This record gives sequence, C-alpha cells and structure tokens, in this order.
Amino acid sequence: MPQPIQTTTENHCVAFLGNRNIAHGALRDVALAAKHAFDSNPTEPLLILDCQTSRFVDLDLIGSVAAVAERYPAPLSPEASSRRSDRPRLGVAGKEVTLLPRHWEWLGAQPGGASVALRKLVEQARKVNVETDQARRARDSTHRFMTTMAGDLAGFEEATRALFSHDQRRFKLEIALWPTDIRLHLEQISTAGFDSINSDQIL
Repeated sequence: MPQPIQTTTENHCVAFLGNRNIAHGALRDVALAAKHAFDSNPTEPLLILDCQTSRFVDLDLIGSVAAVAERYPAPLSPEASSRRSDRPRLGVAGKEVTLLPRHWEWLGAQPGGASVALRKLVEQARKVNVETDQARRARDSTHRFMTTMAGDLAGFEEATRALFSHDQRRFKLEIALWPTDIRLHLEQISTAGFDSINSDQIL
C-alpha cells in the first residue's frame, strides 16, 4: 500500500480532464476532485501537474473516495508544520572549499573572517540571480505544459519561439484560439518568464 503523502500549504497542483481545468490547489483537494472526475469519466484523459514545474504528479486514485482522502491528508498549517518533530534543524554545514592562496588571503582580511565574507558573497550572488532564475524556471514550466497539453495544436511552434524570444505579445496572439482553460493556465504560469524581460526593458 502506498505511503500517505504529507502535504503542506505549499503543495499546489492542477488537474486537467481533457482540455478542462477541473481542480487547482492543495494536493488533497486536487486528488479528491480527480477521483470524482475519473470515476465519472474513466475514458477521458486525466492529467495532474505540479503548478510550479508542470511536471506530472502521480496520484494513486485506486479505491473509494475515503481511501483517496486517507492517502492524501489535509495540508498542515505553517504553525503545525513548524512544530513537527521531524522538521530539519537549521544550522551551519561544514564543507570543503578549494581556493587559491590569494583568495584565502583576501577572505581572511575581511571583517568577520573568511566564513562571514563567503556567506555575504553567496547571498549577494543569490539576490542578483534570483529574478533570472525565476524567469528561466517559469519559461521551462510553460514550455513543459505546452508540450504536454498543446503539442498538437495550431500555433504551437510559433508560440514556443515567442516564449523563448521573450515576445509576450506574440505568445498571447499564438495561443489566443487554444482551449480556454489551457490558454488561461499558460498565461498565468508564463507571466514570470516575461516580467523580468519587461522590467529590464523599462530600466
């Protein structure tokens, strides 16, 4: 018997029955909606995807509705999640770093020493790259969803080119006649992929 999946408020999925978006939200809610949809329409394609990555989510819908509900418990609140005894402790992990002597010399001369200086440098790099990384992940997720749900639709190739050339106007134009729920989901998950480009253009 599959082990229950411990969900949190951060686990969000979307379920499509054919071209229709039948559920969106916490894993438990999507699982129950998918169970009802599958029982009512066993021959229609049912896909459950992770909202952030658009990767497949493999849900076990075998058995009764009650069995599915037990398999996928209700999400923990942030407060309850923070009180879990098996929650990883935050702390400092020691790992080897290989640098040239001149690098160590510079780090050692910084206020707080090498460790403090390295942490500051890493945090600065993370802040600089966070928007670029978010935009890349959004484009990858959008393309993954397009390939899964719209690979055989008219304008797919043109929409793909518009996505990776950062042409939001062209992208929306190419998907305008696609099934409504597919189009709306694409517009939602692709926004971050275009926003960083638009911000750069404004600056």
